[in-house]
Amino acid sequence: MALQAKILATDVICTEEGRYLGWPTVCRRTNGELLVAFSGDRDEHVCPHGVTQIIRSADGGRTWSAPRTITDTPLDDRDAGIIETDQGTLLVSWFTSVAYVEKDAMVRAWYGDERVDSWSQEAAKVTPAVRERWLGSWIRRSTDDGATWGEPIRAVGSAPHGPIQIADGRLLQVGKVLGSRNGSVVVEASRDDGQSWQQIGEVPVAEALRVVGGRRSTIAEPHVVQAADGSLLAMIRYQPPDEAAHIMLQSRSRDGGKTWSMSRSSGIWGYPPHLLRLANGWLLCSHGYRRAPYAERACVSRDHGKTWERPELDICRGINADLGYPATTELPDRTLITVYYQCLNEGEPTVLMATRWRLIEG
Repeated sequence: MALQAKILATDVICTEEGRYLGWPTVCRRTNGELLVAFSGDRDEHVCPHGVTQIIRSADGGRTWSAPRTITDTPLDDRDAGIIETDQGTLLVSWFTSVAYVEKDAMVRAWYGDERVDSWSQEAAKVTPAVRERWLGSWIRRSTDDGATWGEPIRAVGSAPHGPIQIADGRLLQVGKVLGSRNGSVVVEASRDDGQSWQQIGEVPVAEALRVVGGRRSTIAEPHVVQAADGSLLAMIRYQPPDEAAHIMLQSRSRDGGKTWSMSRSSGIWGYPPHLLRLANGWLLCSHGYRRAPYAERACVSRDHGKTWERPELDICRGINADLGYPATTELPDRTLITVYYQCLNEGEPTVLMATRWRLIEG
């Protein structure tokens, strides 16, 4: 029978007056606490002021703490992932950006000269030394429940929802190499609870997908999950020139991340992916649907990601395309909590939201 999403509640879980919030990830700790990491205290979607923040819930997502800033580098801190490892360590991942400097024409077209000029003082601080020190992908660790955080650890690739832990105890991240012209998607692993990372593989993407009609496709923002059969499934945001073809790619590894199948179409329009293995062994892909009807969506696979069921499930409708990056966790009673960002009303800054829902057959 076809699956349906039974929506239990949808709530705003974090706002900051006059500030833009985005790109969250949720994790459920072994003690039941929920944590959400995100980029907050921002002027806009692109600006100099992003910081990494976290909020907490001790009651299954019904109430949430005020946001706490845990990272504020000299650059724009974006796209926070979060997990708890088997050793109880919290890991937060993110990447830094100077898009407000480098893409001046684009940013001016978005926000206007007055807003961009107001950032000129911050942009002037991005010296070559600051860029060399801070530009890239990062991971921080906390071994005291998030009270303090260690020094940033540089990663090769960037993934909006960060690394995962797999059955053999390793931490694994599939990420896009920032600034790589060909959209290289690399696989990194850690055997020491996230203290150090080594590149172990790369996910192949055919050249015919990388360059379409003489134009380069966007290949970015991957995520990975370990399926119930032990294989690893990676899914990748894919944007060729034709919007109708913005269908996420997927690839599989059966040797712990060393080698991967050639990326192929998942059949799912939208981006970016967040992958979760449910308690019953099914896979859930949460993703943003950034064309009308705008929405946060999810798909289910009952065969380890070989096929994805239709119709897709609407988790929450949005009002414009500036939404998404949903991430989902499962509670012991099989309630699902999906967190994401979007606008409540046109012209207002984005907020963080969460939907509590269940999968039902109907």
